Amino acid sequence: MPLASGRTVAALRGRSGAITLGLVGYLFFVEFVSGVLQGYYIPLIPDLVDHLGIRDADFNWFEAAQLLLSAIVVPVLAKLGDMLGHKRILLVSTVLTAAASWWLAFAGDFWSFLIAWTLQGFYVVWLPLEVALIFDRGRATNRAASDTRRAAGFLVVALEAGAIAGALGGGRLFEALDGDVTLALMVPAASVTIAFFAILWGVPESARVTGRRLDTVGFALLTLALLTITSGLTFLRINGPDALWVYALMALGVLLLLPFGRWVLRHPDPAIDLRVLRQPTMWPVQLTAGLLGVSILGAQAPLSTFAGTDPAEAGFGLGLSASAISTIIGAYLIAMIIGALLFPVVSRRTTPRIALIVGTLLIAAGYLAFLINSATSLGVTLNMVVAGIGSGALVAALPAAAAAAAPLGQTGIATGLTNTTKTIGGSFASAVFAVVLVFAAGQAAVGTAASLAGYLVVFGICGVTALVAAGVLVLVPRSAFADAPAERVPDRVG
Repeated sequence: MPLASGRTVAALRGRSGAITLGLVGYLFFVEFVSGVLQGYYIPLIPDLVDHLGIRDADFNWFEAAQLLLSAIVVPVLAKLGDMLGHKRILLVSTVLTAAASWWLAFAGDFWSFLIAWTLQGFYVVWLPLEVALIFDRGRATNRAASDTRRAAGFLVVALEAGAIAGALGGGRLFEALDGDVTLALMVPAASVTIAFFAILWGVPESARVTGRRLDTVGFALLTLALLTITSGLTFLRINGPDALWVYALMALGVLLLLPFGRWVLRHPDPAIDLRVLRQPTMWPVQLTAGLLGVSILGAQAPLSTFAGTDPAEAGFGLGLSASAISTIIGAYLIAMIIGALLFPVVSRRTTPRIALIVGTLLIAAGYLAFLINSATSLGVTLNMVVAGIGSGALVAALPAAAAAAAPLGQTGIATGLTNTTKTIGGSFASAVFAVVLVFAAGQAAVGTAASLAGYLVVFGICGVTALVAAGVLVLVPRSAFADAPAERVPDRVG
């Protein structure tokens, strides 16, 4: 259960049938498990590579396949949550994640492990569904938006705390089990199984709007477009910038969005309502989520390799060991927790729009500081703490903002799209950053300045995209995402 101030406890506890402390507590545990899944396997990667008899580079396929799955399934599952109930789809995604996690524990070859690892990615829809469910429960009050911001902040605290616990505990538990891979991988599988029962017994169902039907053609067109675009980005990162067919593949994916757009504009209950998406309170949120993915997902690998580069050999970098890099990552995650908790406070004292802009400016400041402050471990840690506070605020704020801007019956798809656009932004950045660093390494024969310039370009892109996000959010109406009068909602089901 999360710790909360007396005012927050009263706010969450005081609404029968709305956003309750118990509801947030159960979802807090679910997000903690989500964080464990994201952190637990990282220290085990070298041992998993040996266990499967593969090369280190082959592990990239696991991460790429899971990103592909998340980009495709989140919109569909989020829409189904709006139609059938967010709790119901949350349970379905948890069952799929649990089954894949148990499969991972017993997978002994590359292909079975790849399939299981990919299917485990169904957990990415948990946070969007949880935020949609929380906002839906609060529609009967006039504090749905502000209460959802507070609750989303607690969920991100749980997510990052779980990631820290998983990263710290995974390696230690593996050693305690004498290197038994199967037993070690059964721990996250058991955690997901427990999370299923926490949802089943502790989470009430959201309202369901009757008369809905799934736009299968729209989702098929969207899936095909997203699969083509993200596949192209993945192959660009793997094959390099000289593979011209990769660009053709990405261009084809963009072109496939045109028939998708024409179809959904004619459909009475479209896969994604573009009319809602183009509203001044919605499109800046979704664009900001995509730009956030550039730094929060795309910059992970460059940051680690920069910190591990030996300055005695390369002329730049920090030369840190794996444990020292983990310390910097831990500081970043703790900063994200602080940012998630501060966002509702800043929103209450100013406006949600201003708080969002402040978060993007902190990310920009943190990454742009690398251009002048990247020679020491302390400097890099300070940069990441500043960026982490802004990142934590936005990870909590963007799904809540999308929920507040969405009409009744479209809360899930609105929050889910923030995850999809973030994933696409991260995939795009990962591919571009890989090309930049490879090109810089190729120029390093002239001197070490070329390789350093490559990293500085990466950090500069992260900072500039955050500044662009801040500029986009300035266009949002000043009163956006604030509490609205209570809405009449359909009877609860489930």
